Amino acid sequence: MNMMKAAIRGKQGLELAEVEAPTPGPEEVLVRVRACALNRADLGVLAGQMHGKVGGAGTVLGMEWAGEVVETGAAATGFAPGDRVMCSGKAAFAQYAVADVGRTMKLPGSSMSFERATTLPVALQTMHDALVTNGRLKAGESVLIQGASSGVGLMALQIARLMGAATVIGTSTNAGRRARLAEFGADLALDSSDDGWVEQVVKATGGRGVDLIVDQLSGHVANQNMMAAAVLGRIVNVGRLAGTRAEFDFDLHALRRIDYVGVTFRTRSVQEVREINRRMIADLGPHLATGRLALPIDRVFPFERIGDAFEHMRGNAHFGKIVVEMA
Repeated sequence: MNMMKAAIRGKQGLELAEVEAPTPGPEEVLVRVRACALNRADLGVLAGQMHGKVGGAGTVLGMEWAGEVVETGAAATGFAPGDRVMCSGKAAFAQYAVADVGRTMKLPGSSMSFERATTLPVALQTMHDALVTNGRLKAGESVLIQGASSGVGLMALQIARLMGAATVIGTSTNAGRRARLAEFGADLALDSSDDGWVEQVVKATGGRGVDLIVDQLSGHVANQNMMAAAVLGRIVNVGRLAGTRAEFDFDLHALRRIDYVGVTFRTRSVQEVREINRRMIADLGPHLATGRLALPIDRVFPFERIGDAFEHMRGNAHFGKIVVEMA
């Protein structure tokens, strides 16, 4: 097992290459990858951008995967060869990948497929952290998810509902996707490109505004978010799909006394990410086995066609997760 197949960022873009197989460190597990899922950050790395410390020529792409444990480090307790697991980290698009023991989770039961499991780690960790830890969501509050038709957005709707939110609102600029948000827990689905969406949020919350906004858009939407927020509302900045720069109304921010929190995994320590995963499993783990928390799979591509999977994501016509199946 010295060499393995992997999808890397080559000098000319995506390449399928033979690379050296990884070896687990003391607190890592080595996994035989059976399925992996695409995330938008993968597009950036493939385009030559850095995602934290990940990037550059020769980088093995991918952030989440599922498969079987092959080997464990000396201090990676709780796992054994043969365990079916799902993981997050780096270098997922390969026959073998290593994960920190704190970012590894056993599949709930034997019925969950690897294809289904690989859709979950990033969405679960990101949105539990955004909603519960940083967003401080309380039962009975109202929640708005900006960019709710993405995989992580759909998971946010479900987590908000599961954690007791009274009103759950999701946005999407695509009419077909908006029509499906109710399936995942949205009471109201709005078009964030329609200037009337703020008024609709205020109306849906009895005139007071929404308690918590999880924002995957940012950019020009930032001031509108504050207009839609309640006094003492919270906004958690998870993504910047609408832009990383825009005007910001500091007076509105002060008047509403809004807590505006930025989050990213890129500057978190190993210990911080382990704690995120631990909290998520404690709250949500029991609901994975029942299927109450699940994401739709848009398409499954064989590994040899991973380039087509990237093109499918670039086309932005998918609903749910794009999965790559390893032979």
